[in-house]
Amino acid sequence: MKIYLASANSDDIAWGATHGMLDGVLTTPRLLADENADDTRAHLVDLCRLVHGPIFASVQAIDAAGVYRDGRELAKLSDQIVVQVPLVEDTLGAVRRLFADGVRVAATHIFNTAQALLAARAGASSVLAPVDQLDAAGHNGVGVVHDLRAAFDASNAECDVIAVNPSSSTQFGACAIAGADAAALTAEVCRGLLVHPLTDRGVDQFLSDASRLRRSWSGS
Repeated sequence: MKIYLASANSDDIAWGATHGMLDGVLTTPRLLADENADDTRAHLVDLCRLVHGPIFASVQAIDAAGVYRDGRELAKLSDQIVVQVPLVEDTLGAVRRLFADGVRVAATHIFNTAQALLAARAGASSVLAPVDQLDAAGHNGVGVVHDLRAAFDASNAECDVIAVNPSSSTQFGACAIAGADAAALTAEVCRGLLVHPLTDRGVDQFLSDASRLRRSWSGS
């Protein structure tokens, strides 16, 4: 399963890229706004320089003409850009047009298999299932990820399932078992993948054993 960092912060992204943890970056309008960049598109280009994988960037409209216009403009920034489009009735035609133009599209606001299948039929290369929002609304976010993957496999749809914002390393692992092609994680959760309650105990034991071994070597 691929790992995308759900962030627009250059320092967080550079950290993930340096440690070889990232396959790409997923931004949102809110995340970009939080960075207070003078030029949002220039900031996206800078992110492309930090990571070799896809950079997901959202359109700013939900009408067909606006989505198509924004999608075309975003795609011009870099071959790495994947255009995020909210899946509603008015945007389906724009998704199909962008697909026909060779623009990679990720459908957002996917909450069930019906929406996912419609997005794939329109030409979306991936669908984003917000695990956190589904859980908050009383649904089983990981279960929805499983259902989307099963539906795509059954219909031979060439479309990735991206689990967005799993809340912990445990839920991240559950998304992988459910068949997610990728997970988009916050920087905090991404760092948390390296941590386990037994980690500190194990490291302390390792350091103690290594110290004893060094004394043994020095004594010989």
